[in-house]
Amino acid sequence: MTKPLVLVVEDEAPLVTMLRYNLEKEGFQVCEASDGEEALVQIAERKPDLVLLDWMLPLVSGIEVCRRIRRSPETRSLPVVILTARGEETDRVRGLDSGADDYVVKPFSPSELVARLRAVMRRAQPNATQNVLQFADVEVDTVAHRVSRGGKSIHLGPTEFRLLRYLIAHPGRVFSREQLLDAVWGHDVYVEARTVDVHIRRLRKALNSDDAVDVVRTVRSAGYALDHPMR
Repeated sequence: MTKPLVLVVEDEAPLVTMLRYNLEKEGFQVCEASDGEEALVQIAERKPDLVLLDWMLPLVSGIEVCRRIRRSPETRSLPVVILTARGEETDRVRGLDSGADDYVVKPFSPSELVARLRAVMRRAQPNATQNVLQFADVEVDTVAHRVSRGGKSIHLGPTEFRLLRYLIAHPGRVFSREQLLDAVWGHDVYVEARTVDVHIRRLRKALNSDDAVDVVRTVRSAGYALDHPMR
């Protein structure tokens, strides 16, 4: 299973180092931003699973970053945890009112922080319990193992179905061949990375019949994503 990606937005380098060490030890991937503007760029480009956001940031404050995340349809449901030295109840309320899912006051215990992040991610993942996943006009019924596009039924082989189910649960995220192999085929199965390309081609052919717009994006030297076509 692919490790969840956490964007750490913090301008104190020693704290970033400590957070990266503890999060990676607990099975997260970590990317970083040191100010609010960079955070917004990283969110658009990397599409993290969660943002750990310092309240006091250069250029754009953590509160404003959180508000912008909540205003955008693409990031509205992105989990956000605010990290701050402000412990007063009024500050806490203000942080939560801006759209944050949780609020952690410095100094904090790394193990408590990790537990809070996991709890927020669990609450924010309706896809884990949803039977029907949808992206654009593509619909996947995970219980009935049925796929349709624009209301028309599409037949997929078992591997292509698992591949689509994984991609549609993480729309916009780019996954490398190795990440897709781990998620779809499993860690214990030896399969050539190029096998992914073969199944992606089959998936594309099935989804794009009748000259439909291609929603499977190939990112050169990086991997694949289920994404809106680049304009």
